[in-house]
Amino acid sequence: MESYSVLNVLMFAAFGLLVAVSGGVIYLTIVDWRDRRRQDQDKRSERKKSRR
Repeated sequence: MESYSVLNVLMFAAFGLLVAVSGGVIYLTIVDWRDRRRQDQDKRSERKKSRR
């Protein structure tokens, strides 16, 4: 019976780590996407200013 509870705890810990790592990857992906979009907008605005 003890091994069942230990396995249960390990299973929940593994699931928690999986959720945490997946959340971190999703967060970093969104931040990178926003930064690239902001840089592209800055480049476009600089081109428009230089044309004037």
